[in-house]
Amino acid sequence: MRFSDLIRLSLRQLLRHRRRYWGVILAIALGTAGFVTIVTMGRDLKKNFGRDLELLGKATIIRVFFEHRPSYLHQWFYPSTIKALQQIKGVRNVSLVATHHLISTPNKGQSFIFTVMAVDSAFWDVNGLTPRGGRLFTSGENNARRRVAILGPELANTILGRVNAVGSRIEIQQDLYQVSGVLNGVGLGDLAHYAFVPLTTGEDRIVGISPANRIYLRCHNWDDVEKVAPLIEKVVKSAQNVQGLRVEVAWEQLRRVKSVFWWVELFIYSSIAATLILGGVGICTVMLAAVRSRTREIGLKKAMGAEDRSIMAQFLAEAICLSTSASLIGSFLGFLSVELLSYMLKSHPGQSLFLVCVTMGLLMAVALGIAAGLYPSIQASRMEVVSAIRYE
Repeated sequence: MRFSDLIRLSLRQLLRHRRRYWGVILAIALGTAGFVTIVTMGRDLKKNFGRDLELLGKATIIRVFFEHRPSYLHQWFYPSTIKALQQIKGVRNVSLVATHHLISTPNKGQSFIFTVMAVDSAFWDVNGLTPRGGRLFTSGENNARRRVAILGPELANTILGRVNAVGSRIEIQQDLYQVSGVLNGVGLGDLAHYAFVPLTTGEDRIVGISPANRIYLRCHNWDDVEKVAPLIEKVVKSAQNVQGLRVEVAWEQLRRVKSVFWWVELFIYSSIAATLILGGVGICTVMLAAVRSRTREIGLKKAMGAEDRSIMAQFLAEAICLSTSASLIGSFLGFLSVELLSYMLKSHPGQSLFLVCVTMGLLMAVALGIAAGLYPSIQASRMEVVSAIRYE
């Protein structure tokens, strides 16, 4: 029997008895869809989980600053240092920060003391901060030295008596700043009591502010942290003196996050494996049922001269077509799932990775079909002719 005829007959049998096979097809399809989705979107999912850095213990943020540095050395980072750090593979963004504590501002006859941070426009992305109201200042406003301020929700409520403070003005060292936005309060911690101004504005106008000697560096995901952290001192050294430099990583939080995600991955992959195994058991079961229901057919074919290997090839081909068809359906479901997650995460993985996952899924389906269909096929090929013909 030609290969094309074998495939055609196998597909015809699947269509004829499709109600018998739908449960097995569904199990394999869901397992394949889960495999394709998790492998294709794995890195993007890690990026998405790493966005809310406060809730994850800031596991993907590395802090770089000078500590106990001699006074005759510059206490700030050079622009060339920032550019060099941005070029490290695995670094998503780098933010330069200057701080000043205990700023006093008058409002309605009272004086309020709070902390001001002068930050660049990358600070929001690095720390995963979003506005509750209004907007966050941009690089253009930072370059233009605009007098705008972003308030933490607690500070806005303390000074102005309301969280919705967008458009209000506050005084910082006798300069008026317009409140352009209020931060979302989820996971802010102490930052809820801070005010933020553009870095250039703070350096020009706020007396006593520290130089821009603190860097917040955010990695793409927590797997990159261990690769990036050892390179930072070497990269900084190529641009300026590193005496007193300190690189601070939240190793404990990082270990906890990776441990949690490892267990989540283990659960997901175990579920996928269990689904595929159940699908394989289902193939074996339905193929054994097919052999029993077609016993007379097998006997007649043998009586007419069909060889054992032809009978075996026919049932094995049916098992492989069953698993492969289910895998193709699962690949389509996986494609839909990847597109949906890409839209939600606003990040689309490369098509090459998706095609590799689909190919791996099909190969696993073929192997599953062979493994699950081998025993029923052997049973069919070894059937006695006389017993098969007389079977009722």
